[in-house]
Amino acid sequence: MPPLLTFVARISDGLPLVANTAPDFSQGVTQEHKNQAKDILRGLGGTASSSAKMSIDTSNNLIFHYLVRDSLCYLTLTEQSYPKRLAFLYLEEIADSFVESLANDYGDPGWREAIATTARPYAFIKFDLVIQRRRKDFVDPTSRQNTTKLNEDLADIQSIMRKNINEVLNRGEKLENVSNISNNLVAESKKFKWGAKKLTWQAMLNQYGPIAAAGIFVIFVLYMKFFW
Repeated sequence: MPPLLTFVARISDGLPLVANTAPDFSQGVTQEHKNQAKDILRGLGGTASSSAKMSIDTSNNLIFHYLVRDSLCYLTLTEQSYPKRLAFLYLEEIADSFVESLANDYGDPGWREAIATTARPYAFIKFDLVIQRRRKDFVDPTSRQNTTKLNEDLADIQSIMRKNINEVLNRGEKLENVSNISNNLVAESKKFKWGAKKLTWQAMLNQYGPIAAAGIFVIFVLYMKFFW
């Protein structure tokens, strides 16, 4: 079977830019797999520690593979029996074609700004047609074309990290919790600063208020005595 799911997303926030499902081979792909793909993309979060390549085991004997390049993540879902090396070659071709398509539309480096400023999910959905064409080339891993690609590819796939989906998603939850704690601390810090300022004003009022009131009273008495 060919790659079953394909996503291209922005690394900084996981915003999906384009997504594609293989309609004739996606019987084993569930909504849970689609949600997992989005969670993986959001979990990357633009952190420097994100691996450039990773494979992630999931249910139904399927596995995610992703490639990070140029602030973008290219993710696909395949059967576990599908050659890992070929899956990453597929992602490499998708990455090359996506950037080439963007450069044709927006220029270079204009396409980077287009990616950085888009706020709408699936804003580049027209690239779906390119994914469809590329996917057809990877349907049969044993074809002469793909066998040649595998023989010519010299990339070291043994060093690519492999994890379980639960491990990856739990890491994403922990990162989200850290972010929430950090935001809460900032909010509490602002409240503390405001409280400190309020206490300072109250202390100054308690210290100088009676003196100011006495001064005003004296001025009032003198005014009434000499000018009234």
